[in-house]
Amino acid sequence: MFKTQLIIFIIVFSFSRNFAQFSPHDFGIAANLVYTTSAEIFLNPNSSNSEVRNQSYLLEDIFNPSVDLRYRISEKLIIGLSVERIKKTTITEFVYLDSNEVTILNVNEGFKVIPIELTAHYFFPFSTEDFKFLMGGGIGYYWGWFIREFDTGEATVAHRKFALGFHVSASMDYIIIENLSARFEMKFRNPSYNVINNYTEATYQGKTLKFLNKSFETKIDVNGLAFTVGMVFHF
Repeated sequence: MFKTQLIIFIIVFSFSRNFAQFSPHDFGIAANLVYTTSAEIFLNPNSSNSEVRNQSYLLEDIFNPSVDLRYRISEKLIIGLSVERIKKTTITEFVYLDSNEVTILNVNEGFKVIPIELTAHYFFPFSTEDFKFLMGGGIGYYWGWFIREFDTGEATVAHRKFALGFHVSASMDYIIIENLSARFEMKFRNPSYNVINNYTEATYQGKTLKFLNKSFETKIDVNGLAFTVGMVFHF
C-alpha cells in the first residue's frame, strides 16, 4: 500500500513539475511557416454528370505564413486561435468560347484562402521540462477566393458560400529559453469552399475577351496535410 502511494505521489509530483514549467506564462504568440502538401480545384462542381463534376486538378507544395495565439486556461487545457493566408497559382489551359470560335488560352489560375481556426489543445502529461507535447482539435472558418487572371483583367468573386471545417493537430514546443520556444506541428484538415466568380473586362494577347457565360462556380478543396514550424514568445 505504501509503495502504491509513493508511486502515485512521484507521478503526480512529476506531472505538476512539468505543468508548472509553463505556469508563469499563460499566453503564447507564434509566427509560423506552414507547408500544405496539396489542394484540389473542381471547375464544374454543379455538373449533372458525375464524371465531369469530380474532375479536378492538383496544386502541390504550398507554403504560407500564419500567426497563432494560445492561452492556457488550466493545467491541461490551452485554447488557441490561428490565422493563415494560403495562396497558390499555376499556369493552366483555359478553353475560351465566343460566338465564332474556340481558343485555348494560357491563364494564371489557382486559389487564395484565409483560414481562421479555433483549437482546444490538451497538454500531455509525459511532456518534459524542455519538450511540451499537445494534441488539439477544433473548428475553422475559411474565407476563400478562386483566381483566374488573363493578360489584363480577371474573374472577380461575386459570392462566397459559408465554409466551416474541422481539424485535429499534434504539436510540440521545444523550450529554448524561458520566454521563447520553437514549435513543430502537424495538422489534419479538409477545408472545402465554393466561390461564384464574375468575368470583368479582360484581354489576351491584345484581344478583348467577350464571355458567353458571365459567371461560374468553382470548388476548392485544401485536402493536404499541413506541417508548421514557428517561433513562440511566451508571456
